Amino acid sequence: MLYALHELQRTMLSPLTYWSEAGAKMFSQPGSWFAHLPGAARLAADCELVYRIGKDYEKPEFGITQVTAHGNECAVLQQVALAKPFCNLLRFKRFSDAAGGIEEMKADPVVLVVAPLSGHHSTLLRDTVKTLLADHKVYITDWVDARMVPAGAGKFGLDDYVDYIREFIHHIGADALHVISVCQPTVPVLAAVSLMASGGETTPLSLTMMGGPIDPRENPTQVNSLATTKPLYWFENNVIQTVPPNYPGHGRRVYPGFLQHAGFIAMNPNRHFQSHWDFYQDLLRGDLEDAQSHRKFYDEYNAVLDMAADYYLETIDVVFQRHLLPKGEWHVHEQRVAPEDISRSALFTIEGELDDISGLGQTRAAHTLCTGIDDARKRHLTVKGAGHYGIFSGRRWREVVYPQVRDFIRAHNAAPKRSAVVRTLRPKR
Repeated sequence: MLYALHELQRTMLSPLTYWSEAGAKMFSQPGSWFAHLPGAARLAADCELVYRIGKDYEKPEFGITQVTAHGNECAVLQQVALAKPFCNLLRFKRFSDAAGGIEEMKADPVVLVVAPLSGHHSTLLRDTVKTLLADHKVYITDWVDARMVPAGAGKFGLDDYVDYIREFIHHIGADALHVISVCQPTVPVLAAVSLMASGGETTPLSLTMMGGPIDPRENPTQVNSLATTKPLYWFENNVIQTVPPNYPGHGRRVYPGFLQHAGFIAMNPNRHFQSHWDFYQDLLRGDLEDAQSHRKFYDEYNAVLDMAADYYLETIDVVFQRHLLPKGEWHVHEQRVAPEDISRSALFTIEGELDDISGLGQTRAAHTLCTGIDDARKRHLTVKGAGHYGIFSGRRWREVVYPQVRDFIRAHNAAPKRSAVVRTLRPKR
């Protein structure tokens, strides 16, 4: 019912939103005589603020068409390498006319970036992908909005997420692959690679885990506290909704994006209010550069997707309430997840000093679990002054984190010598 009411409200407000968009242009475009009327700048700012608060935010494009790799300007083509009902595996393929550059790009390490399925689209990692493309062949998981997946495609749970990661790794080829997981997927990625190791399969050359809840008991944040202070049935009764008839996923149970967005805003309401007020003032002053920065950020931040109910509820239960992974009690398809079986993959964990989503120590806990990896092939980085987003996007990512990720991948771009690895396969449980 709540989802249907949201759609009704959105429909009723759409004329005001369209009018506000037209008004903002009418009172601001140099070619319009309305823009020369007294008070036109204020009217334009009023209209645009109303428009941006009320508009629908569609999934943004990655928009990566060109990068510099090995000193050469390269064109970039985005391709769907593998399509699944709930996720597409994307590849960003680089092209260059420089003969030497082509050979260097062919020798670059292959990286799979596993984007979070926690509300925002994978385009949130645009900066991550663009930076990696300078020195790597890059794939990324692009999760599909659950309301756009027909009910006939079946359910999608946490076990299915793990299965997707394994399938993507197999599709690319684990022999020469490096996996980078950002935030939420650190848990299913560690599970997928653990199951591969337990089954005697080849695992990726390295795992880089950034700001994820491997063990949420370490320095719990506000996000962790919300998940632990309310019983599971509270989440099922209060945030799970049914997709209405105007979407392909009609009838599917989801955690709607609009509720997630409300939660994001509620975490820092004063900051968002101040940001919109500053945007309004920028429009009045004619500070177009700062105003455009605001638009760019909120076009991404306000674009959210629905998550399948089973996946969301199982994540709350397994990861945040019962902490089954660090306890060694998590079973996927009745097989225990055993990170201690991983031996081939090097491990790099990265945390932000000021991360208010995944607290310090939550990602580093992977080192305690992955006892089969030699200490010489483990590394940890705490990024001073960085919050959650700063470890994979922005100046700190590009100048502090990325050079170390690049060097770590390069250092482990060959399989470890067999004599250096002692591995014991565990029977399936």
